[in-house]
This record gives sequence, structure tokens and C-alpha cells, in this order.
Amino acid sequence: MEIFERARLDAYFTKVATDFAPDEKVVAFLVTHLLPERPSFVRAVAAMTALKAVLPKPKSIDAAARREVEHTTAVDTLTRELFTTPDTALDYLESRAAGETACLLDVGGYFAPALKAVHSRFTGCLAGVVEDTENGHRRYEDLDKLPCPVISVARSPLKDLEDFLVGQSVVFSTEAVMRGRGDILHGRPALVIGFGKLGSSIARLLHAKGVQVTVFDIDPVRRTQALSQGFNVARDREAALTGAGLVLCATGAVSLRGEDFAHLRNGAYIATVTSSEDELDLAGLPDVYTRTQVGDHVTRYQTTGHYFYLANGGNAVNFIHGASVGPFIFLVQAEILAAIGMLTRGDLAPGIHEVSATDRAAIAATWLSYFNR
Repeated sequence: MEIFERARLDAYFTKVATDFAPDEKVVAFLVTHLLPERPSFVRAVAAMTALKAVLPKPKSIDAAARREVEHTTAVDTLTRELFTTPDTALDYLESRAAGETACLLDVGGYFAPALKAVHSRFTGCLAGVVEDTENGHRRYEDLDKLPCPVISVARSPLKDLEDFLVGQSVVFSTEAVMRGRGDILHGRPALVIGFGKLGSSIARLLHAKGVQVTVFDIDPVRRTQALSQGFNVARDREAALTGAGLVLCATGAVSLRGEDFAHLRNGAYIATVTSSEDELDLAGLPDVYTRTQVGDHVTRYQTTGHYFYLANGGNAVNFIHGASVGPFIFLVQAEILAAIGMLTRGDLAPGIHEVSATDRAAIAATWLSYFNR
């Protein structure tokens, strides 16, 4: 990022942080993809809160961005296990923010498993959670009863722009990985598992590239949407896997279980839009499969009479090329800042909330004034 671009980005986030500044600061813990442009967002969070720690997603850490953030903020190691058990989660939060009011800024529902225990046993006060992703939204939604407010930006209209462009980046990176091995998309039927905002974007772009696309989704409403848009819709997932030369997993849940891999046709490629532990049950794959690295970002799984390829170890394939969606990502980050302001007011009931349409419009207007030049 050029110096003038960084200056513009910092000015944009300063404006948003000022517009939504809380009356009183609370402690914050920030889970984020620590990508090259992310330090500006981290600084904005630190301006609005007493930011105790950044917890970068393990598969998306840019070394230079990490070094920059570490100059001012603690950067801690993030694992699912850290917040899976209440005692581990409490020990961590108490070590950083004992007795303080805290908000948790999440990407993927990391805090969800221990949320109830943290809320009831934390020596401080849990103001609430801000969640960025559909996967995380579902994790909080699935809790029997939320003990505190959770503000989700996952289904915001401002997020639609990001999801569409992420879908494009997934197709770009998948094609680049295949071309690196001398393969191409054309002539290789594709199966897109999941027809949400990301999956539908992927399916449309593949179709525009002349690829034959089949869609599978467990939601009958989404299946009808896919059919209305001209896609083949699989009635049977097993048969769809057998016919696919490329499988793109975009559910945010487990797309392929251990027994599913045997149905893949020889030489099929698999790519996902999120982490391998979310989309793929690789642990359930029979032990008879051997793994061989056959390219910079390609692993071949092989047993007698059968083989397939996995892109980027099963993690989000677009992170190979930085997962950039341009300045549109800053809309969602600004909405997260607005959500921080909402949480610190202390007037939200437990449950899932959204940023208001008025605040979204204000964010969009600010974004346009900085980036539509």
C-alpha cells in the first residue's frame, strides 16, 4: 500500500471512529485476519477501546502487518482450543482484563463455546460480542440462550459487496492453483456446495467463464434460487461428487465428511472458502490415503485406484493471493466500529442485533467520500 493510500485509509477510519466514539471506553479483544491493510483498522479499534490483544487468524497473518501491530498492541496466538473450554477461556481473559468491562470482536464464532461461562464467571463485565461472519453468526445463533448482546454484521447489506468479491477471489485463486499444475477450469465440471452469498458468487463467475456448474445445498429455498438462475441442482450429493472435476466448498460448515472423499472422481480438485476444520472432515478420511505435496499449494491424496487434489491444505484458497477485495472491505470494518459504539451504551438486551440502517447509510456515505474519487 502506497503512503498516500495508507494516509487516506487512516483518515477514513479516524472519521468513522470519531463519528461512533463511545462515551466511555471498554476493553476489547480483536480476532481478525491480519492482512497487509489491517493495521489501520486495528488502530481504529484501539482509538475506540482499550484494546488488550489482537488474536490473528492463524492461516492469514502477514508478517509485516504483525510487526506493525506489535509495536502498540499485544498479539496473542489464536486457537479454537483457547476458547473451547470455559476454564481456558476464563484464564486467558482474566490474565488480560480482570475486573474490566470487555467486548469481544470475533471472526468465526471463536468465543461462542465459552460465552455463557465467561459471562457468568468473569470478574469483569462482558459488554457483548461483535461477529463478522455467517459461520460465526450461526455459532452464536445455535446457543440455547445468549447471555449478552451479539451484534452481527454477517448479514449486513454492506457485507454483500465483500462476499461477492470474495467469491471472485476464490475462483481466481483456484484457477491459478490449477494452472500452476498445467490444468485449467474448462472441460472440468464444477460442483459448488453451498449457495449462500459466497457460493452463489462463485457459481456465477464459474458459469461466466464457461464452466458447467452444479449446485448442492441442504436448504430447499437456496436450491430453488440456484435453479431459477440457470444452474444444475443436484438431487443427490454422492452422484454430484462423482461427476465433478472441481469441488468448491462454501457452506461455513462441514461440506465433505470422511466418507464423501471416496466418491470424488480421479484427479478432482477441492478448494474451500474458509478454514479446513470448518469445511472438511479430513480427519475422517481413511488411513489408506497417502498425502504428497505436488505443488506450492496442492496436496495429492492417493490410494490404490483413487486420487484427488486439495488446494491450500483445505484452507481458504483465496488467501494464497492475499484474499484482497479492495477498499470494499473497509465498509464492513467501519460497521464493526459502529457496533462497538452500540455495545458500549449498555442498553442492548441479550440476543442478536444489527447495526441500524441509518448508521449503515452514514458509513456508506463516508466511504464514498474517501474512496469514490
